[in-house]
Amino acid sequence: MQASLDPAVRSIEYLPTIPTVPTTWDVDAIAIERDHGRYYLDLIEARPRRSIAQRLMVAHALLDLGLRPLVQTETDVMREPRCSNARTVFEYAGRPIDLGLRMQILGALTDDGAMPLGELLSRLRSHRDPVTTVMSLACHDLIELDLVSTPLGPHTMTRLRK
Repeated sequence: MQASLDPAVRSIEYLPTIPTVPTTWDVDAIAIERDHGRYYLDLIEARPRRSIAQRLMVAHALLDLGLRPLVQTETDVMREPRCSNARTVFEYAGRPIDLGLRMQILGALTDDGAMPLGELLSRLRSHRDPVTTVMSLACHDLIELDLVSTPLGPHTMTRLRK
């Protein structure tokens, strides 16, 4: 969830297995393509139980696919305000996007560049809740919200997705 809202992430793919010789490894890996390379999410507390030899073979197979480890701990994932902000934004995933608001939001960010969320919301005119549309656009990878610096609020920087 957090990676999908990260502006540096370009794609996310699930790899259930990796075929190797002489066997196929069940890896349950999340492959993440970032601006500067391809990685697999290595969540320390969620590592499957494997022997050292098995771990090395799986790591080698992932490296052969061009994936380097992106090591995270539970503490990293739960770090605030990013964790709560990402959960809040994802509450709006799958909600319908009002076309009129979408045009206003994308137009404002195109014309004036990045701006605080409160300023963006104050510019929007609609009978619908603009927060729903802004959060849905973030879930659809059309805009970026700074979810790391401060709790989600009027000062949250908002910009078009690059």
